Amino acid sequence: MTDHQKKLLHHLAVAGGFVFLILWFYFGRKTGFLDWAVSLAPSSHAGAALTLAIMIMMLPAFFIWKYINRLVEKKLDISGRYYEDDVYKKPGE
Repeated sequence: MTDHQKKLLHHLAVAGGFVFLILWFYFGRKTGFLDWAVSLAPSSHAGAALTLAIMIMMLPAFFIWKYINRLVEKKLDISGRYYEDDVYKKPGE
């Protein structure tokens, strides 16, 4: 497989992951999770409650997307450096 084909497949996988995130948000919104979370807060804090609800609702989706993306990169033998690799490495490495 050429580098061009690997890049194309990687871009398609990332695009698929992005579509997954959009669908996850749409599904969460359709289930009424956001409305329920906003109803728990006073009306003066509805915006903050909505923001917090979106973050909580999307957290599992971003974890899934992260691991699927890593799996795709491993299968396509795409290497690179991740931001968190530098953050979590032990001193002296």
